[in-house]
Amino acid sequence: MLPLPRILRIFREWLRDPKNPERRFETLAKLSEYLVPGYRYSWPNIDWWQNAKFNHYLDSFDEKGGFNTHRRWILGQLLRLVDGVPGDTAECGVYRGSSSYLILEANGRVGLPRTHHMFDSFQGVSAPSSEDGKYWKEGDLSVPEKIAREALSGFTNTQFYPGWIPSRFEEIAHRQFCFVHVDVDLYEPTRDSLEFFYSRLSPGAIFLCDDYGSPFCPGATRACDEYLESCVEKMLALPDGGGFFIKGIQTASSPS
Repeated sequence: MLPLPRILRIFREWLRDPKNPERRFETLAKLSEYLVPGYRYSWPNIDWWQNAKFNHYLDSFDEKGGFNTHRRWILGQLLRLVDGVPGDTAECGVYRGSSSYLILEANGRVGLPRTHHMFDSFQGVSAPSSEDGKYWKEGDLSVPEKIAREALSGFTNTQFYPGWIPSRFEEIAHRQFCFVHVDVDLYEPTRDSLEFFYSRLSPGAIFLCDDYGSPFCPGATRACDEYLESCVEKMLALPDGGGFFIKGIQTASSPS
């Protein structure tokens, strides 16, 4: 941990150099050694940060100043991989609808008849099990269904399935899928989602788990690794958090 006099010297350096953004960023990284020990910064000079359309989308969900912008960008990029893959799309854990918005935008550009199926209790997370650690409590992340419906009201070919996972999955048991996004935080609903959707993924389809690799969601990580243990696919961990696999693509096991 940095001593206070050194912190003050670093801050004075930052004030003296207002027109050098690279120097100011390096100063911020030095300060973080004291404020957030162990945090790793990445360079901020990234083209997509200046993408006007994407920033407008973030603003519409009040997420531009949040901590999930990288996840949203990667979600949008992964959707580009399934433009030619047949099947519908689905999301388990809709929350306010920001991820489904990107999925529906992608569906609209491909010219294929796709329906987006959305599953959420809209009562927050269910009761955590012993695999889920101590972070979540029953009812966390509760949001009214009408918020997601209003956010997605400009799209067609949408279906909402309010209820606890997996109680309504059988209503779409006859469908195939090109993209499934799971963000349910806990072991049991993540496992149930994998068990239902895996056999219904088209070759080349993507299964994305927002919670994979998060220390706050050990159950979700365990559910993915356990289910895929006997499958050719394995989860690929993303640097922003989360992980995905592509149906039918053999994946090497993690070297760790």
